[in-house]
Amino acid sequence: MPRAVREQQMLDAAVSSFARYGYRAASMDQIAELAGVSKPLVYLYLNSKDELFTACIRREAGALMAAVRAGVEPGLPADRQLWDGLTAFFAHTARNPDGWAVLHSQARTHGEPFAAEVAVLRAEIADFVTHLIGEAAREARNDPHFADREVAGLAQALVGAAESLADWANATQGVSAREAAATLMNFSWAGLENLLQNHPWTPN
Repeated sequence: MPRAVREQQMLDAAVSSFARYGYRAASMDQIAELAGVSKPLVYLYLNSKDELFTACIRREAGALMAAVRAGVEPGLPADRQLWDGLTAFFAHTARNPDGWAVLHSQARTHGEPFAAEVAVLRAEIADFVTHLIGEAAREARNDPHFADREVAGLAQALVGAAESLADWANATQGVSAREAAATLMNFSWAGLENLLQNHPWTPN
């Protein structure tokens, strides 16, 4: 079997084990047995448990980001692009609950360097959303100089809400990706429209 295929089998087994048992409790013996290989072969390919876990994080992060980008068609109105991106996000996390558990539950709770790997993904998604909303704002206001910084906070809030909602949707039977995306759109779009129309909410 080609090395690349064998390595993906090991990563599949590792993601499943880390999601089920947690990073500390998952063992290389379990992972090797689930992958159908010897433990020395896992070490030969991936060196250590830490490096194996890091490889899992990077693979799952790349797959999630690719799914979100593939779900968005450039040139569509901003609300449709945001809807499509959110739907793709929730569809991917629903199809890959173990991968999402590794990214959101395991990697973020075991300190460095794992949390830093997830932070890279989160920053990439936040930049993607910030750019999307910023483009919509520039077009709506007819202001080519409107800065992404003006909507960066909203993008961060949206990403955080999407992460929490993905956990809830995966733990709640019968919640579809479209339902989760609609929930977040209804929660966020009114505030975005106010920002685009230069009517931000302010306390009395």
